[in-house]
Amino acid sequence: MRKPVIAGNWKMYKTPKESLAFLDAFLPLVEGHERDEILLFPTMSSLAYAIEAAAGTNVRAGAQNMHWLNEGPYTGQTSPTMLVSIGCRHVLLGHSEPRLYFNETYERVNLKLKAAINHGITPIVCFGEMLAEREDLRTEEVLRTQVQAALRNISASEARRLVIAYEPIWAIGTGSTASPEVAAAAHAIIRHELSHCCGQQTAENTRIVYGGSVKPENIAALMAQEEIDGALVGGASLVPTTFADIVQYKE
Repeated sequence: MRKPVIAGNWKMYKTPKESLAFLDAFLPLVEGHERDEILLFPTMSSLAYAIEAAAGTNVRAGAQNMHWLNEGPYTGQTSPTMLVSIGCRHVLLGHSEPRLYFNETYERVNLKLKAAINHGITPIVCFGEMLAEREDLRTEEVLRTQVQAALRNISASEARRLVIAYEPIWAIGTGSTASPEVAAAAHAIIRHELSHCCGQQTAENTRIVYGGSVKPENIAALMAQEEIDGALVGGASLVPTTFADIVQYKE
């Protein structure tokens, strides 16, 4: 059984004070919820506060990105050892926004993935195609290429902590959500390529979540698909009650 993951990506929103206010409201709403693993990805300035506030609860906070080296002259970067030092055990890698706006490549994601694994940090690695690529019927080609580059030289044992997020770029923050059937088909492509990279058992055990304008109104239909193991939620995760409604979707 693949335990579902419901993760909230706060992107560049919320000060530490606002993050703590969110958790004060949110944690009681999901107290005792065990069906899903609940993750939050606040900004770096709020991360340590969120980790401390969520300690002892069923919610974990992770980082939105990291460098692959432990230290060095890299202004503005955060290393895996720094994350571990504040109790961080999850990190988002390869999100479409760093790829679109900051020239993130899957070769770099591969380095970060290896570093996360080596430091005991669970990586959530994101894949997804642009609208033009989907319209050109290149979705499978793009996803296969992305998976191959990100998981290059990652063994089955190393990949056991891996979580994958399928986030079609055309659905990020646009209000357009992939239909459950379209999302499930993309997940199947990713899982098939994962079996080539890391073996069939790893592919069967790896959780693949969907991200792209997830809301309380569509989460149940998405989660009804066997291939979909959870959700990476953007804007709808910024409001405690809304995100709690997503976490507590009715099967």
